[in-house]
Amino acid sequence: MSDIQKWDVEDPKFWENEGKKVANRNLWISIPSLLCGFAVWLYWGIITVQMLNLGFPIPKAELFTLTAIAGLTGATLRIPSSFFVRIAGGPNTIFFTTALLMLPAIGTGIALQSRETPLWIFQVLAFLSGIGGGNFASSMSNISFFFPKKQQGLALGLNAGLGNAGVTTMQILVPLFMTFGIFGGEPMILENGSGTLIGKIPAGSETWIQNAGYLWLLFLIPLAVAGWFGMNNIRTEEVSPNIGSPVGAFSKITGMLLVGFFTAAVGLYIILPQPVGMGAPDWSKWPVIAGILFTTVVLLKMIPGEIKPNLQRQFKIFNNKHTWVMSIIYTMTFGSFIGFSAGFALAIKVIFGYQHLMVDGVMTHDTANPAGPSALMYAWMGPFIGALIRPVGGWMADKIGGALVTGVVAGVMIASSLGVAYYMQQAYASATPQDFFVPFLLLFLVLFAATGIGNGSTFRTIAQIFPKEQAGPVLGWTSAVAAYGAFIIPKVFGEQIKLATPEAALYGFAIFYAVCLVLNWWYYLGPKAEFKNP
Repeated sequence: MSDIQKWDVEDPKFWENEGKKVANRNLWISIPSLLCGFAVWLYWGIITVQMLNLGFPIPKAELFTLTAIAGLTGATLRIPSSFFVRIAGGPNTIFFTTALLMLPAIGTGIALQSRETPLWIFQVLAFLSGIGGGNFASSMSNISFFFPKKQQGLALGLNAGLGNAGVTTMQILVPLFMTFGIFGGEPMILENGSGTLIGKIPAGSETWIQNAGYLWLLFLIPLAVAGWFGMNNIRTEEVSPNIGSPVGAFSKITGMLLVGFFTAAVGLYIILPQPVGMGAPDWSKWPVIAGILFTTVVLLKMIPGEIKPNLQRQFKIFNNKHTWVMSIIYTMTFGSFIGFSAGFALAIKVIFGYQHLMVDGVMTHDTANPAGPSALMYAWMGPFIGALIRPVGGWMADKIGGALVTGVVAGVMIASSLGVAYYMQQAYASATPQDFFVPFLLLFLVLFAATGIGNGSTFRTIAQIFPKEQAGPVLGWTSAVAAYGAFIIPKVFGEQIKLATPEAALYGFAIFYAVCLVLNWWYYLGPKAEFKNP
């Protein structure tokens, strides 16, 4: 780790002679670190399915709270993470938060070695996995300082897009690594058939489910070392002027993370069903999330010492109306990407994995469909496309303007979500739902691609309309708000599936996308736009 005292990447000569090499090195250490963060954050979606296949004695309703716990906690931790770089420095932040991911990875590996491990231990581990979700905000904030504005669309798109690929990487590697005992330990025997990207695994096969946690140590350990020795602190006034010693920086990060953990824990207790939580009604999730956002910001402002004046300076972003506009628009893109990534496999399983039959005048949805598609064979495709295409969205926005690309994306998302809703409705009323799977899958992949392109274009817009000191915190804040999609979208899907109207979720999302289309036009494309196609 080394400090940089002069950093002026808007100067073409400085950029070519000094800045480009340093910026690219920091970017290519940041990307795999962020990828692992996404993987550890969202691996519960795969782990819980395998726990069911192995006969863990935990009720389904309680088991699937693990994904919700990780989703909401990761989103909440993005709020303090948005402000880490100025207070603690980029390398200190990336190294420490990457190293912290080893805690849930090791803990998950240990806990999964016994079917008798109590639910509360898994809940604590899912809670800690939220660190991986929070890492996105600090990573994007850090990289935004290394590149000139004209190249931030591509740079941020690469960091976020390839980082988001952690979802797909996890969906491929976790099932595969469970099939052999690379880390030792006793295997378990599948009670129900499972699968991987390359084929099905029959019941009675040996499975090393503990590898779902252990395998990430193969990446996290060298990445922590690379972050410590290969990244740079930018010690200019607008980036990280007073970060202190590494130990002091780690203490500041820990204190701010504890604030996020506290507010997330309170929110989860209110929302989650009994006996895990209070079991508040479904509509309560909206005010509870708003309360988490507000309370987290207020508590962060109350932290004593040198953190307080630093945060007060960065909190000026909340006085800018464009912070709130871009938070809504970015929720359309990244919120949809991360939410659909968490819920796509479940949607395939519930809608196409069962026959929907009329029995004694009542529609039933609990007869297994032998002709249904395998969720594990297809679920990775959407996140893969959405992540891979994100840098393309940033590159397009650099060329023709972020708001224009975002506007086109919004139109495509409206059309494709309406199409997905139609085929969901047809399939959920059919004894042969597989007949509607191909158009459903293709339209959902278009929806994923649109979210990926929009992720890149919206970050380009933020980099253009905010001054450099505020752009990093705004990138982090908007990503925090949008990340609640990892909790909201699967929960809305679940609520509508209980009502036997899963298509209603997509109709609701289409209405939200239409609102974002209008906001984007009014503020950034229309005749009264303060910033024209940024």
